[in-house]
Amino acid sequence: MSKNAGFFNFSIRNIISEDQSILIQARIRLLYFGFFIVFAAVAGLFFSVYLQHLRLLTATSGFTLLGVVVLFKYLTYKPQWRQISHILLFIATFINLSNVFVVIQKVDIITIQMILLVVIFSYYMLGHGWGLFYSLLNIIPVMVFYVLDYNESYFIAFRPENIDQATIIISMFANFIIIVFIHSHFYTAFFKNIRQLEQTSQRQTILNSELELAIDKAEKSSQIKSEFLATMSHEIRTPLNAIVGMSNLMIMAHPRDDQKENLKVLKSSANNLQSIVNDVLDFNKIEAGKVIFEQVKFNLVDLLQNICGAQQRKAEDKGITFELKIDPILNDRVLLGDPTRLTQILLNLVSNAIKFTRQGNVYVKAFCNEDRDNKMSISFIVRDTGIGIDKNNLQFIFEPFTQESITNTRQYGGTGMGLAIVKRLLELQGAHIAVSSKIGEGSEFSFRMDFGKSSASIAEIGEKHPLLQNTEALNTLKVLIAEDNPVNVLLMKKLLSKWKILPVIAENGESVVAVYEKGSFDIILMDLQMPVMNGFDAAMAIRKLPNAEKAKVPIIALSATTLPDIEEQIFKAGMNDYVSKPFKPEELMEKVQNLVFSFAAHSSL
Repeated sequence: MSKNAGFFNFSIRNIISEDQSILIQARIRLLYFGFFIVFAAVAGLFFSVYLQHLRLLTATSGFTLLGVVVLFKYLTYKPQWRQISHILLFIATFINLSNVFVVIQKVDIITIQMILLVVIFSYYMLGHGWGLFYSLLNIIPVMVFYVLDYNESYFIAFRPENIDQATIIISMFANFIIIVFIHSHFYTAFFKNIRQLEQTSQRQTILNSELELAIDKAEKSSQIKSEFLATMSHEIRTPLNAIVGMSNLMIMAHPRDDQKENLKVLKSSANNLQSIVNDVLDFNKIEAGKVIFEQVKFNLVDLLQNICGAQQRKAEDKGITFELKIDPILNDRVLLGDPTRLTQILLNLVSNAIKFTRQGNVYVKAFCNEDRDNKMSISFIVRDTGIGIDKNNLQFIFEPFTQESITNTRQYGGTGMGLAIVKRLLELQGAHIAVSSKIGEGSEFSFRMDFGKSSASIAEIGEKHPLLQNTEALNTLKVLIAEDNPVNVLLMKKLLSKWKILPVIAENGESVVAVYEKGSFDIILMDLQMPVMNGFDAAMAIRKLPNAEKAKVPIIALSATTLPDIEEQIFKAGMNDYVSKPFKPEELMEKVQNLVFSFAAHSSL
């Protein structure tokens, strides 16, 4: 209802609003203009029967005339068209049946017209259900009267009133006008509605076309974003690899104390830059749905101690008490899960707790909630006495690139990606992170995860490869390196020289295949982006060599590229493992030794 409608309103404009459908507007208009026609018709009948001194018909038409005026006023005050329609139909039914059974005591053309009016009006105004109800309410009693009258069984102690021909003509004429008006009005409304539907359909077609273009544009934009991030990652990681690598080499060369301090600052800054790049790329990979979770055996106690060991030193440097508490039931349990992603989650939470705590303590706890035959449910809690988070900002801290305030960003640094990554990683594993915090008192982050249980013992998963124990044997390894960047070539040579390994260098994929076919090598370290032939094609070419034994050589991909599906492409090309630049020397050498040892053991069978 329009806000302009009031008790003294008589305008239809004030009772129709744009938010009403065409059908509802048509029903209101039908009532509004129909009341004028009905008023004129009933007024004519009133004067006609009054002049004939037909008291009952005069009372009925007078009552109807008054009802029309009252309902019209009610419509212009509160356009409750449904209620008004019901009242009108009850009045029409009452008049029709009273005329048949009492006043006139016969079924004539006017009675049939009245029934037809009720049927049409009830269906148009109230729909199928009520239309059927009012139709039967009028038809069935009239048919009963017909049967009784036909059998001359109907009798009532009241003398019927006889109306003259003029009254009959007025009634018939008025009824025909109303019937034509109802049909004409709703035909116009339905035709207008159909045209509107056609226009809506056309607009919908245009909108669908625009939506398809927008979706296509968004998909292309997302693809471009991923490719841009991958390109930027490669361009940033390539020099970063040299910085981190050379820093590691210089630290391994036993520098003077003053040099060592400078190198630590350099390495720390490079690691911070690497962490920022990794956060952005990890989030990009998570959003693209390219995260694959491993199911490997691991010792949770060792994992927690390794994570918290390095963080504890950071806390102690700030004068913060650091406490790690592990449920004793976890000491002899070997779990199945993804230790790498769990490390990423906990490391983000613990490092944040230390970063935002000036004094007091950081507390990390892991305890078993449920221990079943093949599954264990474990809760993790990271609590601090840091600056805290305002309750109004709790809903925003898990959004990407967001920190609680600009002041915190400037004071504590960071990209604001850590908690977003934590939340997404947990959600992808069916877990939920909870947070409670008070300004100036600290924060607590907690989550619960389910892990599979392995029958292996702690001792079994802690065993090291024999080759890993003996670095003296490394100098016998024959390593072929595919690398086109001169700085990275120099870095790899210096790094491998620490283990007395003299590698052979190939500047592109085509050279790698040619050199490998002519020589004998234990392992290939393959860069992915190279001129002439890339690392993927080179690896596939090697796997297709006629010599089946040579075709099985271990290949480790080395690349600064971090496209969301990079690992899938690497393994699809036939490579055995992947190390992302910049890499830790010990990580690379461990993978090299593991693969060489496994290949040697397999070949000897």
